[in-house]
Amino acid sequence: MHVARQTDQVRWHLHGLNTGTIFGLTHWGVAHIPRQLSYAIGHLGTWIAFRSMKQATAALVDNLRVVMPALDEGERRALALRTYRSYARDTIDFIRSLSMDSRELGEMLSPLSTYDRVRRDGRGLLLLTGHIGNIELGAVVLRAVYDFPLAVVVLPEPDPRVNERRQRMRASQGIESLEVRQGMDTALRIRRLLAENRAVAIISDRPLGRDRVEVEFFGRRTAFLRTPALMGYLTGAPLVPSFILRQPDGRYAGLGLDPIYVARAGDRDANVRAAMQAFASALEPIVREYPHLWYHFYPYWEMDR
Repeated sequence: MHVARQTDQVRWHLHGLNTGTIFGLTHWGVAHIPRQLSYAIGHLGTWIAFRSMKQATAALVDNLRVVMPALDEGERRALALRTYRSYARDTIDFIRSLSMDSRELGEMLSPLSTYDRVRRDGRGLLLLTGHIGNIELGAVVLRAVYDFPLAVVVLPEPDPRVNERRQRMRASQGIESLEVRQGMDTALRIRRLLAENRAVAIISDRPLGRDRVEVEFFGRRTAFLRTPALMGYLTGAPLVPSFILRQPDGRYAGLGLDPIYVARAGDRDANVRAAMQAFASALEPIVREYPHLWYHFYPYWEMDR
């Protein structure tokens, strides 16, 4: 697994919503003020962000031209504002979840949830998701409600204060963080965890340097991570597309879709590519149904080129 350059990280954060100051203030506010007031402050703050962070807003609108081609520009801008607001609300709900017990967390789940279908069969699990929905909350739910021994593969945040705080939040829930590092260190740690029949969650819809494989996504050639499918090929662990998506009633649908098994006979590279294409094909209808929950605040296809 190849580590991303600092410039790769910065390009993914054209918005200013993930700085140490804003994240710290959000954490303090969520802990000290009522939930509905937190939402109201987020509602106003994201309107300001939508208007002032012109590059990030333009990137969201540009991405929506591909995802939602039938919309006009006014509708896309409205959907971009909704994306900012969804991002803020997901962050608030994740922070609130850290003080909940398993019963309270279970009450946050929608009847649409299918996480209970996900099973470990002795080879571990590779839980694949994209930058969609409340990823951090999903990890908390899997650990606390479904008792999954869980590690998450993460790229260090550009702001070290945010990085440290997020690490501590995960650790408080018994979730291990695997930061992407140079060379084979991360891949070897993933193999060890899978050998222990643990679950490893990987956000897979962005490449990192040379860690990439081409897939077709919304009719365009796009690079996803290669490592998840390679780990599946080497270990036999299934790749399970997994998402947690806020519903109109405020609850979350935790979705575990059909597992993807990487074929081990024949050409390895072709098998790896086919498995990641299967994941891309599973992700695409989710993004189409929940475009306001797909959090790429940079020109997704333009940057890949």
